[in-house]
Amino acid sequence: MTELDLIARKAAARQAALDRRDGLDPALGARLAAVVLEQCPPPAGAVVSGFWPIGAEIDIRPLLAELEARGHAIGLPVTPRRGLPLTFRRWRRGAALVPGRFGTSHPEGEEIVPDFVLVPLLAFDRRGNRLGYGAGYYDRTLAGLPDAFRLGCAYASQEVDEVPVGPQDARLHAVATERGVVRAG
Repeated sequence: MTELDLIARKAAARQAALDRRDGLDPALGARLAAVVLEQCPPPAGAVVSGFWPIGAEIDIRPLLAELEARGHAIGLPVTPRRGLPLTFRRWRRGAALVPGRFGTSHPEGEEIVPDFVLVPLLAFDRRGNRLGYGAGYYDRTLAGLPDAFRLGCAYASQEVDEVPVGPQDARLHAVATERGVVRAG
């Protein structure tokens, strides 16, 4: 497959994923939180990075609040200019957020380095492949965090048979949905 073929396949897969996600209830994030805490919790003391949901993404804020209550340091991503990896700023419940690029929000707290990364996505498959929004931020970020556990966060209906991937696409260890955890492999 040529690079142009891959780009076209990813573009079509992104549109299909966005269409499939329309109308889903972000509040299913409360179920996702229970699933993560029961089936795939971060180890004690892990620094966890999350994300503030945008658009119709599953709402992981209940999970972030519970993890913070359990003593985990929580970071939210800061989106830099294209071509650079994300950085993470410490978030505490009730902290003010500032607007970031592409509709994201993040705190102004100190920079932290996560060892357990909650990753947003548009689609995923059972091999641990994820389809993101196309700018490569998480692929670059995860490449720089080789020892971090990578947990995708999604609706169960975002699972597909096969995500089109290229050599720069980072794999996940697992994906948590409102129905359970899908381990890669």
